[in-house]
Amino acid sequence: MKLLKRKIERDGTGFVTLCPEEPEDMWHAYNLIRPLDLLTAQAVRRIKDETSNTGSTRSQTVHMKLTIRVKSLDFDPQAGQLRVNGQTARENNFLQLGQYHTLDLELHRNFTLEKDPEAGEGWDSVAIQQLAEATDPTNGTEAVAIVMQEGLANICFITQHQTNLRQRIEHAVPRKRAGAGRSADHDKGLQKFFNVIYETLMRQILTLLENKPDATFPILLASPGFTAAGFLKYLNEVGSTKGEKLLQDLLRRKAFLVIHSSSGHLHSLNEVLKSPEVLANMKNTKYAKETNLMDKFFELLRKDDGRAWYGPSEVERAVEKGAVGRGGGALLISHSLFRSDQIAVRRRWVKLVDQVRDVEGGDVRILSADHESGRRLEGLGGIAAILTFPIEEEDSDIESDAGDGS
Repeated sequence: MKLLKRKIERDGTGFVTLCPEEPEDMWHAYNLIRPLDLLTAQAVRRIKDETSNTGSTRSQTVHMKLTIRVKSLDFDPQAGQLRVNGQTARENNFLQLGQYHTLDLELHRNFTLEKDPEAGEGWDSVAIQQLAEATDPTNGTEAVAIVMQEGLANICFITQHQTNLRQRIEHAVPRKRAGAGRSADHDKGLQKFFNVIYETLMRQILTLLENKPDATFPILLASPGFTAAGFLKYLNEVGSTKGEKLLQDLLRRKAFLVIHSSSGHLHSLNEVLKSPEVLANMKNTKYAKETNLMDKFFELLRKDDGRAWYGPSEVERAVEKGAVGRGGGALLISHSLFRSDQIAVRRRWVKLVDQVRDVEGGDVRILSADHESGRRLEGLGGIAAILTFPIEEEDSDIESDAGDGS
């Protein structure tokens, strides 16, 4: 996301003007825009005019810049589409104050987001952190994955916050049968299938490199049996015969990594991303670091040594005791908690984040529920903590309310 203008005051008031450049930017916009914010963007509206002499009406489509007071948001993560509903907050020549309108945010079209703590939530520390992540030019796709089996392939982009299915490919491959000439039909069909995957993959990667031409990332090829290995062999043959520069560059830097999966269906991607080979290859990525933190949390939970706590009240009690601070303390909290419709609930979690990060000096990780690590955290009520020193269970004299504030 490109930051075009920023004016944020210390009291939490101010605005930013942003330009989304790729589909994941819509995910960032979805998390930045909150009810009661002011949103300004280009809009299209059909306006009816009534002729006073004859009483007849005519309608025309008008393009305008419109400001609304946000009421609700509707986000489609697969399509990367974000619709924001609200009431007009500033008059123009065509609309009066208070009229309802929906703004469709689009790629490469600017929008301005204004926050005011007196009207809504303001630019708190979490919102400013989310803005920094959204506009960081080094952020982007951390890996490309193709989960396949004969006749089926799913091409996905794994970003810092989402796993996006970019293309599903289905292509008939004749079954391999015994007998003269029968296996040749299978081999020929498999080569055609590989060619479709290859051409689709190159188009997707070219799209990915449009905004970040110097980006590097691993490409994971996963399948049961030898399908993925066969596809890599096909790519090596194409690279040596066709002279495709992009493919040759990928092969030269050994970007492709073959992994075993139980099937070629999309659900097998989670098992692929948790494999030791993938985590080792992606060890410096945000995805791998968050996965390792969740693994560490569950390992401490199994040990039951008093250093792994989850649930809103339990984690807050641990923070109050200074147990989530320097020396290994970590607060794990889901993005979803900051999306509560109740301003007081969001402020509760922002206060907790500020306490751990700025006062106690602990690590704070805000996890996306669109990744496996975030989904595991959601199962714990959306909040957990790794403590620097153990707290005995009897120290917590309040009942668990793991669902409170989610």
